[in-house]
This record gives sequence, structure tokens and C-alpha cells, in this order.
Amino acid sequence: MKNFLAIYLGAPGSPKFAEFMAMEEGKRKKIEAQGIKAWGDWMKTHGAVIVDSGGPLGKTKKASEQGVSDVKNNLTGFVVVQAESQEAAAKLFLKHPHFSIFPGDSVEIMEVLPIPGQPQS
Repeated sequence: MKNFLAIYLGAPGSPKFAEFMAMEEGKRKKIEAQGIKAWGDWMKTHGAVIVDSGGPLGKTKKASEQGVSDVKNNLTGFVVVQAESQEAAAKLFLKHPHFSIFPGDSVEIMEVLPIPGQPQS
């Protein structure tokens, strides 16, 4: 089994997000509650393959040769799962609540590769 980092993406300026935020508050809160339940159900269903439950991501700082600065990106959260292949890992996220209920854009899945020259555990 290999480990895969799944990154939840969502653009706050997207039409889908704007439509979600423009909903009547009661309707939006009801959808949010459904989404939170569905997300919890997804976590329980896939609990055996979740290596790190991850979580939502906050504001971003960038460190570079120029120093530290504030930046914006579309990363909203992450989880680490185990699967036999990248395709199998990606299929875990089909119809995920992040984009099927919430106004998220997508989930990107990439293998966590071993560090070259380091002993494998």
C-alpha cells in the first residue's frame, strides 16, 4: 500500500462559491449541516485507509529567498489515504461532499514518495 496526499481545492471567487454564499442563510445552514454529516460519513466509510485525517487549511505564508510574505491559493484542506494505486486513491473521492455538497472545486491526489537516500520504515 502507498500513501497519497489528497488536497481539497476551492476558489473563494468562483461562481459556485458565490452562489453558495448568496443563498438564504437558513437554506445555506441546512446544506452545511448535510455536508458536515456527509463528510463525517465519508471519513467513517474510509477510516481503514485514512493515514492522517488532515483538516481545513488557514491563511498562507510563503517563505522564500526574499523573506516571508502573505499569499493566497486555492488549497482548503487535506487528508492522507492509503491505496494500491493513484487511480484507486482518486476513486475514493468520487462524489466527495467537498464538491458534491459544498462549493469546493476538486480534490487533487498525489503519491507521497520516499525521501531519496533515507531508510524506509
